[in-house]
Amino acid sequence: MGGVMDGRVVIVTGAARGIGRGHALEFARQGAKVVVNDLGSEVDGTGAASGPADEVVREIHEAGGEAVANGDDVSDFEGARRLVESTVARFGDLHVLVNNAGILRDRMLVNMTAAEWDAVIRVHLGGTFAPLRHAAAYWRARAKAGVRIDARVINTTSSSGIYGNPGQANYGAAKAGIAGLTVIASRELERYGVAVNAVAPAALTRMTEGLGPERPARAPEAFDASAPENIAPLVVWLGSTAARGITGRVFNVRGGTISVAEGWHAGPGIDKESCWELSELDEVIPALVGKARPNALQNGLAPAGGS
Repeated sequence: MGGVMDGRVVIVTGAARGIGRGHALEFARQGAKVVVNDLGSEVDGTGAASGPADEVVREIHEAGGEAVANGDDVSDFEGARRLVESTVARFGDLHVLVNNAGILRDRMLVNMTAAEWDAVIRVHLGGTFAPLRHAAAYWRARAKAGVRIDARVINTTSSSGIYGNPGQANYGAAKAGIAGLTVIASRELERYGVAVNAVAPAALTRMTEGLGPERPARAPEAFDASAPENIAPLVVWLGSTAARGITGRVFNVRGGTISVAEGWHAGPGIDKESCWELSELDEVIPALVGKARPNALQNGLAPAGGS
């Protein structure tokens, strides 16, 4: 095995199934040494099993690649520290961190429990922050010691977070937080030679098979735009040296389609140069909203008639 990732060491969290599994296999196919991190839990985060991660490692070994399984809980600060430190101890360095671990506990807002909220925020947002924090500290220390760093972080956000999806308040809030964290981390870490980007993938996995309308039948020979493996090429490219200079961006990706998600920006505005009276806002705010672009639909596109 060899390719654009030769000599690079990669951690992929949530790498035992679905999109994460596709990442791990493609990184290995391209020559990376891969740490396959996964608890082996159910979609809702319950349970644990080492088998799924071990199977991905076995598949990489059989193809001639190098990989090791890791069962640390990345939503736990110390677990994430162990993951980063054990990777460096095993392979001598770390070049790419892919934060992909996640769970689902969907519920309409009025029915959501505090436990359902906390669990999803902890795994998605906490499970992105903790590995990123420890990896960033490792790279910063190396950079300050005079080592030239060319590292990458690829986080996983979602259209549910950056565009919005009813029934996923916890998941969407976490994914929106990850998009914001990506932009902030990119600005903090660029000086050390670390690029931080995110992808908002759309694919058919355990986490999405129950969402949305029933999918139409597809001819066996036709391209499967919903296959989770379609996400890996972009993620691997973002982890490669070719991606130098690309940082702080969020990419939508589904099938063969890639687009750049454009984040919040200041739209129409007005400055009175003094404090507003409440009565004045009766006309001002509706006028500003009328000039503003509408929020994007869940697919990231403007509603019909919007600009």
